[in-house]
Amino acid sequence: MNDIQSNNQSVPPQPGPAVVRRHRLQMIGIMLIGFVTLGGSYAMFYFAKSGGSWGTTNHGEFVTPHTTTEQLGWQVAGNPQHWWLWMVTSGCDAACQDQVQKMQALHKLLNRDVDRLRRGYTGPQEAPAPPWMARYPALATVNVADRSAVEDGIYIIDPNGNLVLYYPLDVDPKPLLEDLKKLLKVSQIG
Repeated sequence: MNDIQSNNQSVPPQPGPAVVRRHRLQMIGIMLIGFVTLGGSYAMFYFAKSGGSWGTTNHGEFVTPHTTTEQLGWQVAGNPQHWWLWMVTSGCDAACQDQVQKMQALHKLLNRDVDRLRRGYTGPQEAPAPPWMARYPALATVNVADRSAVEDGIYIIDPNGNLVLYYPLDVDPKPLLEDLKKLLKVSQIG
């Protein structure tokens, strides 16, 4: 008799059909939540990729192929281990000089990061520093051995000497400032 009682006690009662159906519906609901979130994330990924907002958020274009100041034979007075805003031009007319003035204003707008950035200028190699540069004492004259490796424009250079972003000479300073602020914010160097 003890054997019969112990067997009866060890066998749990079978749930009714209503309980089984409710458990199945709960399991299906849990699985659907997983499939919907996974499917939704894939759908958002592919719709975002096909839209116009996919990609990088920078306004300048990345310098390709990878170029460094060392490869260019960069020579500048003082410590080159800063972020640089470097203007390269074949000749600096009134529009170019206006851009130099905008670069100076942009530099001041960096506020607390102003000491992390230096500005440089490379003009025609055969000419000495032009007289208009006297108005910008913080603008460093940069000499390069291989001027043909870079085109006219404005470059952002990191403290390791990598040319990061390129902008045409007539760039609006506001997007350039946004890119600079992003780079300085995420950078642990310089």
